[in-house]
Amino acid sequence: MTQPSIEQVWEWLGAIPDPEIPVITLVDLGIIRDVAFHGETCVVSVTPTYSGCPATSMINVDIETCLRDHGLNKIELKQQLSPAWTTDWMSEKARAALEEYGIAPPQAKGTPARCPRCGGDHIEKLSQFGSTPCKAQWRCKDCLEPFEYFKCI
Repeated sequence: MTQPSIEQVWEWLGAIPDPEIPVITLVDLGIIRDVAFHGETCVVSVTPTYSGCPATSMINVDIETCLRDHGLNKIELKQQLSPAWTTDWMSEKARAALEEYGIAPPQAKGTPARCPRCGGDHIEKLSQFGSTPCKAQWRCKDCLEPFEYFKCI
């Protein structure tokens, strides 16, 4: 097999959904930090969203599976802990996909701007934690529906 371009590998990785929030990709989430070839070995640097993220091992399996499915056999995954991941690394595409999916995207002020379901701005926090530690549980006072907010990190 001819070695693919770095751009091609990024394209392949850009199709891998996040295992916890499948409407966003690992690339759009911003956790894939670098792709390089060291000789024939494809080296992918990954920064977990936080050190205790339960999806980290599944993410690594998904990356390796994707690359092997595209014919790469020599793969090295590097865990890059510094700098620590931040929600600032999420693409605008990911933020829009979160909101369309019903999860309020992270905001600089640390609270959701509006309800992702109805767009109402009369909202209240129910719990600091949602279905995962990176999300909080909120409720809209306009439509009365609960929703999750992807916390700023």
